[in-house]
Parts: sequence; C-alpha cells; structure tokens
Amino acid sequence: MPRGASRVAQIDSVVFDIGRVLVRLEFSRFLRFLAEHGADTDSIDLMLERIDLVGYERGDFDGEELLRRVAALGRDGMPLDALREQWLGMFVPEQSMIDLARDVAKTRRVYLLSNIGDLHWDFLDREIDVSGIGHGALPSFRAKACKPDPAIYRKAEALFGLDPARTVFIDDLMVNVDAARQRGWHAIHHLDPATTLDDLRTLGVIE
Repeated sequence: MPRGASRVAQIDSVVFDIGRVLVRLEFSRFLRFLAEHGADTDSIDLMLERIDLVGYERGDFDGEELLRRVAALGRDGMPLDALREQWLGMFVPEQSMIDLARDVAKTRRVYLLSNIGDLHWDFLDREIDVSGIGHGALPSFRAKACKPDPAIYRKAEALFGLDPARTVFIDDLMVNVDAARQRGWHAIHHLDPATTLDDLRTLGVIE
C-alpha cells in the first residue's frame, strides 16, 4: 500500500456499523427480564426467529408490533412499558468509538449502515444523536434490507455516492464484512477499539 499523502488520500469514506461497534449490546439483563416473565430463553436464536427480528429490522413491521411479539413469549404477561425500557436499555454507548467516528468525520466522509429497527434508532438519536454522528445514515428499517444482503450495500452506495475502492466499512460480524468486500469495499472486522484504530492507521485514514 502506498505511504504518505497518497496513502491517506486512498480512503475518502468510512462507513460504521452501530451495534457492537458504536454501542455495546448488553443482552443479559433483557434475558433475565424475559425469564422472570416466563419466557423460554434457552435458545436465543429460536426466540429471535419467533419474533422475526430480521423482519423487524428490515422494516416489515414497527417497534410496537415487535414489543407485542416479545410480550407473547412470556407465560406470565409482560408490562409493555417495562419491556420497552428493557429493550432499549440493551444498547450502551461505546464512547471511544463514537468519538473516533466524530474525529474521522473531520477529514473524511462518515456514514452509518446498520441492521436496526425504529425503536433503537429513535432511542439512540435521543441519547447520542446517532443521525448526527457523520454525514448520513442508512438504518436497515429504512433501507428495507439487512446486511449481508447486497441490496443494502447498493443502496448505501447510491444514497451516499460511495466509490467502493475509496470506502472502508467497519462491522463486528464477519459475514457483513465479507459482503462489503464482495462489492469492492475495504472492510475492517471490528473486534475492539484498539485493533480497529490500528487497521484505520494501516489504511491511512488516521495518523
């Protein structure tokens, strides 16, 4: 890879995922809440399939319907207000990564591309102004597609005017990273802030 100024100029757009990148996902308290209300939490994958989380994040139905589906998992009834609080409380800001995204936005175009539904999006907009972190955002519920579906990457390219060869994508799931690379994007598999910082330095995005 070229060094110096030419290396820095190679990437002009940085696309961040949100979940497990800009925010931590603390799922255990939510699972305890469900178990306390009689829901079977032994198989998380089966539970998410039953409520059709992918359909929700794709925008097939809204957050109120999602909460009703989650409440129906319990045998003992779930107060919707408490359920909503638990659902929203899973997302905890990862301040170092939010600060990184804001810093990168001073010299590069920064965008957000995330599998997320309307409830968490609105919550994060209130808590951390997620829609104002960079220069644009495409949450999956608005795109009507979820990563790793190539459609959401195509929509991001069109919406943000991305040149794949000059774009780097940061995501915690390897399947999403691979899908971005298949479209010609550079991509970083986010494991922790330190390794992502190192990868961005290698690409010349930051010093």
